[in-house]
Amino acid sequence: MEKIIIAAISKNNVIGKDGKIPWHSKEELQHFKKNTMSFPVIMGRKTWEAIAKPLQGRLNVVITHDQSFSTQFHEVIVFQSLQLAFSYFSTSIYTKVFIIGGGEIFSEVIDKVDSLILSEMNFETEGDTFFPEIDGTKWILDSNELYTEFTVHHYIRKQN
Repeated sequence: MEKIIIAAISKNNVIGKDGKIPWHSKEELQHFKKNTMSFPVIMGRKTWEAIAKPLQGRLNVVITHDQSFSTQFHEVIVFQSLQLAFSYFSTSIYTKVFIIGGGEIFSEVIDKVDSLILSEMNFETEGDTFFPEIDGTKWILDSNELYTEFTVHHYIRKQN
């Protein structure tokens, strides 16, 4: 099973401000949907609360240390750690899982994923949540795809 981080970032690595994405891009949302549709999406509790409802057509997974956390949605499952979620999916029918945020989850998982799909927006912005630095000794830039409002950078993990 391939583990993939997918994220939209500004030119200065901002991914959030006050618990929300500090821009709106229909084009980028369509890109995100096209890539993640039919696959599980893993997110932290804060990202879940910002979205506030399940992403349709995908199994939604929320990671939280709060053992009493639950939702009323049947298409949402909750795990207390990323490791438990990855173990769950290791024996599933899914060939890919997407990690969609936020900052704490990205920092925890960046050394455990196989690839990164980063939509770099064509601007800098203010924010309080940032995407972790990409270590060039661990990642290879595999491709770039230009869109009107952003460029998608696809990285793959270097093989040892």
